[in-house]
Formats: sequence, structure tokens, C-alpha cells
Amino acid sequence: MLRTLRRLPAASAPLRATAPSSRALASCTCRPATSSRVSTRLAPVQTFNTTLRAFTTSTRALSETVDGKPAPVQPLPALFPCTENDKKRLTRLRNVGISAHIDSGKTTLTERILFYTGRIASIHEVRGRDAVGAKMDSMELEREKGITIQSAATFADWNVQEAEVKDMEGKYAINIIDTPGHVDFTIEVERALRVLDGAVLVLCAVSGVQSQTITVDRQMRRYNVPRLSFINKMDRAGANPERVLNQIRHKLRIKAAMVQVQMGEESNFNGVVDLVKWKAIYNEGEKGIKVTSGEIPAEFLEAAQAKRAELIETLAEVDDELADAWLEEREITGAEIAAAIRRATIALKFTPVFLGSALANKSVQSVLDGVCLYLPTPEEAPAHALSVVSPHDPPQTLSPTTEAPLVSLAFKLEEGRYGQLTYVRVYQGTLKKGGVITNVRTGKKVKVPRLVRMHSDEMEDVDSIGAGEICAMFGVECSSGDTFSDTPGGGGYTMTSMFVPDPVISLSIRPKGQETPNFSRALNRFQKEDPTFRVHVDAESQETIISGMGELHLDIYVERMKREYSVECVTGKPRVAFRETITQAIPFSYTHKKQSGGAGQYGKVIGRIEPMEMDETTGKDTAFESIVTGGNIPAAYIPAVQKGFNDALERGILTGHPISGCRFILEDGAAHQVDSSELAFRLAAQGAFREVFPKGNPVVLEPIMKVDIVAPIEFQGSVIGGINQRKGTIADTEVRDEEFTLTAEVSLNDMFGYASQLRGMTQGKGEFTMEYLRHSAVLPNVQREMMEAYKKLK
Repeated sequence: MLRTLRRLPAASAPLRATAPSSRALASCTCRPATSSRVSTRLAPVQTFNTTLRAFTTSTRALSETVDGKPAPVQPLPALFPCTENDKKRLTRLRNVGISAHIDSGKTTLTERILFYTGRIASIHEVRGRDAVGAKMDSMELEREKGITIQSAATFADWNVQEAEVKDMEGKYAINIIDTPGHVDFTIEVERALRVLDGAVLVLCAVSGVQSQTITVDRQMRRYNVPRLSFINKMDRAGANPERVLNQIRHKLRIKAAMVQVQMGEESNFNGVVDLVKWKAIYNEGEKGIKVTSGEIPAEFLEAAQAKRAELIETLAEVDDELADAWLEEREITGAEIAAAIRRATIALKFTPVFLGSALANKSVQSVLDGVCLYLPTPEEAPAHALSVVSPHDPPQTLSPTTEAPLVSLAFKLEEGRYGQLTYVRVYQGTLKKGGVITNVRTGKKVKVPRLVRMHSDEMEDVDSIGAGEICAMFGVECSSGDTFSDTPGGGGYTMTSMFVPDPVISLSIRPKGQETPNFSRALNRFQKEDPTFRVHVDAESQETIISGMGELHLDIYVERMKREYSVECVTGKPRVAFRETITQAIPFSYTHKKQSGGAGQYGKVIGRIEPMEMDETTGKDTAFESIVTGGNIPAAYIPAVQKGFNDALERGILTGHPISGCRFILEDGAAHQVDSSELAFRLAAQGAFREVFPKGNPVVLEPIMKVDIVAPIEFQGSVIGGINQRKGTIADTEVRDEEFTLTAEVSLNDMFGYASQLRGMTQGKGEFTMEYLRHSAVLPNVQREMMEAYKKLK
């Protein structure tokens, strides 16, 4: 390869690793992980957290090192060879996802794919402009808002009529998952890429690489998913595919080259030149259903020759076989180029770039050809499972053969019309209708009552599904990420669950009017379907808190509760866990006396209250001590005094928030032989505390969070300005090559809305994590405002 680099022009980019080497196999994926993230847990008071949960290392790190880093764990070889029938079937099978930034045209592209493959009879547009809506947007909300909310699965057959490698021609079966583009629904992309073998990354010819494009790229690298790139909307004003190509190379850091050149600009976009077949490709007939080819027009010949040379040079950097052919200075054939594209794409070193316009029905068929010709088969994208008995052993490579024991993964759950619908990817063996399978996690045996292949919200019953396929089953209770096997005891292997990011925003929610069982039923269902949607009840405010990936994410669920369960809800900002405390010790002497005929109430307590630091061993910052001697207060009444102190801690004097950081020391007191009781001493303790608390120079405390922000270096000024605007204190700044890390201490109350602000100021490229640090006194003016607001409520 070094000699290849010497022959490349000076302008060529140096070889660059497409992904960091894996240090260990991550338990959240069946393929070797390419990165890991460090996460921090928030204390119970947190309401925001954008940290990505760390991968749980599930294999031993080996002592050997590569370039000073631990060598990746090598998986064990497959136990079951693929039969000839399996190889023949798998060669013609593709599992692909359509992913991109929002509004790049994913669903529009999928609609054309379904039309050209004969899965649907006519084309309908997103947003339901024609009162029908796109096939893959089956939810009413999706058609109203014009966005994809849930990933949708379908399958289609495509016939490759012409290929440079003749063995690649023929009919292919393609399982397709259309994923959302909005960052709030990122879990849908996560679990789709978790089970797919390849992907089509759609980019807008005008906007290019956008924030969610980078997120999707990160997810593809996490699961080692090869991709094609499709620059869509070539007919739009301002379309600039060359700029988008450079963004793919530099922002996504992957070798890329066009395999097509556009003929005509913007509104004059008329077709493409296929650089591999060396032909001009046109779409004709109704909806562009007829594909014709011909000689390359003279006005585009020079540009095509330059781009073909660039394609060959780029491939020579990542593929040794093509590099050798290029060094021989002979003419390289289309078959050699096609074979090199396939090898480099599957090896995650390269992405071929296609051009077209899905809305204008141009060049979509070429993308289908590319999916079949360049993306891997299930056999070429091997999956790995972990041993249930010895999870720290090297992972076991699975064989996509129907003759082996079943290993399948439930990756998505939906509440269907006929019960729970479980989406399953079969990695090994055969899943049969009526068969008995074992949930590896629980050890429970279940029967598969119904097996279907999904076509958006429609389904087609099948009797069995072989290895490498994606299907759904009804009536099987399980959790997302469960592994199923058809052997006793679960077969001994488990496919661990996919990566789940932590929620970034929380809201309080309550039903409007009377609460009905549908309220809790809806929340339980949404939690089961969506791992990023969390629900808990705040212990202090008793509010129901819902957490998710963004405001749109939560708004969609609130709207779904109204439509699907007839529960209209009111949302609000969750309450920040303020506290009150004293800053100096103060003595007390308090007598509780009450006479109202008959036996009265009498109790006298003497002592002091003083500030208290948190006890690291117990984790408590409030305490009660009794040093009473001489029996002035009978021992039976001492626990009542402690109960009175605990009662007083529940609601503060200044703002009504709980009191912390306080020790109650009982030194002396007095009791009456007739009128004293437990209630009297309990009320005496409460009265004493409330009487002297204002004299101890009390302050209101707020939770201070340690905030770590990572963003590209060009946004450093904006990020620092944003933290200063929120009255944060910058503790540390670390600058690296292209990004920086900022550590700051900010009040939790000032962090509301920061997730959206950070996305806006960094074009979606910044991310932050947050963890509880301590409680600290609020500013005097803030305390006065809070006290005045509390007085108005009383």
C-alpha cells in the first residue's frame, strides 16, 4: 500500500482510519464495538442527562497491545458451517436501513423503492397531501407532521438486470427498515442498525452533512454497518454534490467517491453517468419506472473521465487488489472497479456515492442496484453471541444456517391489534410458527402462535423464517433485547441488548380532570415499547415525571395518550430539589403548654440546633442527639421529640422546601406528671425548631451540577458564553485537535432548556453530561424572590 500512496497525486488525502480500533467487545452489540463512552449517574435530583451510557465490557481485555492499546478480543470461529442451500439463499438476501438527517428524503426514497419493486401500486407523498400519505408513515401523527416517528419494516424483491460482474445479476430479496431522522427518536435508528447488515445514508444535495447525519454516522460505526451514500434532491436550486462529497470525506472521516456524475444542474437535472458501467442512465415513462441507458453525451464526457479517475485513485488507497492493477498502468475494467467497491465497502473503508432525486423519480433504481451489488450478505456480516455460562469468554461467531440451533434477537416491541408484536432478527437456525422457543434471559418456554413478515402496518403470515431474516411474532411476552433459542436451557448463548442513550429532558405530567386507568396503562405501554421513555414519581413533589430524548419526543407521547387512550394531559416543569439549612448554631428553650379542660398538654425542651456536614458513611446530613441526664424528660418521651424534629424537617420556614444539613441536640427539659404525653413533646420539638430556625441565619440551597460539554473547537466561544449566561462557573477547559471539553459547575435550575440551546449553538454537534455535585446557597436576591413567592402562596 505504501507504493500505492507514492503513486497517488500530492493532492490525494492521506490514508485515515475510518474508526478507532476496538479495545474490547461491547456487550451492547453483536459486532465488535468501535468506540466507548464514559457515563456518569445523576443523583436523584437530576432532570437532564445527555450522557450516553457506557458500554458494559463483556469480554476479557487481552494483555497483548496494538500500538500501545489493548488488542481487540478475537471471536471464536463458527461451530456450524453454512450449507450450499444456505449460501445460495444468503447471497441473494440483503438487510438494509434507510437513515439520514430529518427532511433529507428517506421516506420519499423508500416510497419509490416500494413502487419500483412492485410492493405498492402507486406513489403517495409524505404529510398526507393526497389524503393517503407515504406507505411507511402508517401513524396518523406521522402523516400530519410529515416526519417519521417510528421505524417501519418492509420487504421487497429487486431484479438486477445489468452488472459488470455477471454472477451478481438476478433477483434479490431485500428487508428494508425506514428510520426516523429527528434526534429525539434516535433509539429507533439505534435498534434498526443493531440488526441490519448495511445501510443507505441519505444526504440533501443542498444542506449536505447535517447534525443528525453525524449522529447516524456515529451509530453506523458503533455497529460496524457498511453504507452507501445517496445525495438526494439533485433537482433543487443550490444543489452542490461536490461540496457534499467533501463533507462526507472530512466531517464523517470516511473515504468516499462518486460512482455517478450528474447530467444537468438543479432544475435541468436529467440523469446520471454511471462511472462503473460507463453509460448514461435516464429515467423515462410514468413515475420514472423505465430505465434506459446510452452513450455518454459529449458535454459530460470530460467531467465523467475525471470523476472515474478520482474513483479509481480513491479505491486504490483502500483496496490492495485495485492498487496493484493501477500500478501496472493498465486499463482497469468495470468489473474490477465493482469488485473493489464491494470489498472496500464491506470492509468499512469506503462508501460509494450515488446521485439522484427521489421526489423527481430519478436514479432510485441505481441505488437499489447498489444495495444488491455492494452491501454485504448476512454471511459477510457475521454476528457474535456471548456465552451465558461464561460471559467473559471470547464471543462465539454465529452461522446464518438453518441447520443450526436457533439464536434470535427481539429488537423492537409494539402494541398491535392482536397483542404484543415483537420484531425479531434470526441470526442462526430457523424460527417456526407453532414452535416452542426459550427466552434465554428468563428461561421461560413460549409457543410462537403467529409469525408474520411486516409491510409497514400490514403483515403477511409465514410458516417459518430462516437465518439472516427479519420478521415479527405475535403473542410472545418479552422485553426488548431478549434472546430466543429452540434448544433446552436456551442454547447457552445470548445476544445482548442494543445501546440505549439516557434521556435528556424531563417534564411533569398529570391527566386533565379525573385520573383514569388509561393514564397508567398508556405510560406502561410506552415505557415497554421505547427504552428511552422513562416514568417515575418524584418523592418530594409527588408529581409523575416523564423523561425522554427531547421536547418533541415527549410531546408526541402526550399527543398519543390523547388520541389512543382518550387521556388529555397537562405538562409542566418538574420541581427542582431546593433545600433549606442554617449556617450557625442557635440554642433553644421552648415550652409547649395547652389547657382545655381535663388533662392538658405540657412539654419543655432545651438544647440547640447546629449546622451539620453530610456523614460519608451513612449519606445523611440530619441527625438527632439526646444528652438528657437526670430524668428531667422521661426516656419514653425522647423518641417523640425525635419525631417532632423529623416532622419539622419536611417543610422549611423560608420557602417550604425540605430542611437539610441540621443537627438537633436535646440537652434538658421538663415534664408534667399528668399533662405530659408523647404528642406534647412531639409538638414541643416542632415548636422549638420553628421558633429558632429563623435566628440561625438560614439560607436556601440549590443543587449544583457538574457539567461536561464536548463540542467542535469552532463553537468554543459560543459554548463559554452560554455557560456564563446561565451563571455557571468554568472549572476546566481541555482543547484537542478538533474539539474541546469544558467542565463547569452550574445550578440545575439554570440548566433547563440547555439541551436545545447547545444543539442550536453547535449545529447539533455538541453534547453534554451532567451529574450532581453538591447543594449550595442561592444568591441573596434569588432567595428573597423565592421567599416572597412562597408568602403569596401561603
